[in-house]
Amino acid sequence: MPASATSPANSPANSPANSPANSPANSPANSPAPSSAAGSRAVDLRLYGLLDVGVCGADGARLAELGAEAVAGGCTLLQYREKDIADARAALARIRAILAAVGGRVPVLVNDRVDLALAAGADGVHLGQSDLHPADARRLLGEGAIIGLTLKKPAQADELYRLPVDYACIGGVFATTSKDNPDPPVGLDGFASIAFRARLARGAGLPLGAIAGIGLDNAAAVVAAGADGVAVITALFGADSVRQRAHDLRARIDGALAERAGAR
Repeated sequence: MPASATSPANSPANSPANSPANSPANSPANSPAPSSAAGSRAVDLRLYGLLDVGVCGADGARLAELGAEAVAGGCTLLQYREKDIADARAALARIRAILAAVGGRVPVLVNDRVDLALAAGADGVHLGQSDLHPADARRLLGEGAIIGLTLKKPAQADELYRLPVDYACIGGVFATTSKDNPDPPVGLDGFASIAFRARLARGAGLPLGAIAGIGLDNAAAVVAAGADGVAVITALFGADSVRQRAHDLRARIDGALAERAGAR
């Protein structure tokens, strides 16, 4: 398991070299990431790409290619997501292919499955409210792993003070067809309310992401509501050019973060 998950945001490998705005001054990969809470692993949530098998397909080589293109365009974190895994060995092979293609440029997490994260040597896991408890995941994965958690309700945010997690994603913010969300979308006001409670519980340094229904048209609004980044599936991996879409999303997110910082 990697000893830490340092932000790849300033790595030349993470710069979208083939994009129209690839100079050091214009590349979103060269802008500063939001700081992380003291004592937690540094996690750059600005552009969190979810490689969802239900959306991207189950071909390991294709998933690896999509992941590499997303990172080249400015993606700062990746997750392998496969609900209802019928073949754990096939899923493990896909995760390993993604890890090999990314080559350590950004952390790669596994959705839900701590066992597959361990077996693959992934950088950590993202857990839902009904998955393994974060404390148990931490005991299994060790202090160097990244552990993320989904928050859907304010009361769940209140519990963060005692949970060994490195970031949280709040949602679903908007309606989406990429994920099965039985709960209604929380919207921007609901996101802001949950984020406020999360920061009361864990302090301002815990990175908070937004998930569900987010794309180029509303990413800046979500950041203005308090998100440190966005988690995307179709808005990124459904594009004709994943690299260019990642670059465009990063530019939109980084601009919104800079505007929010300037307003303080």
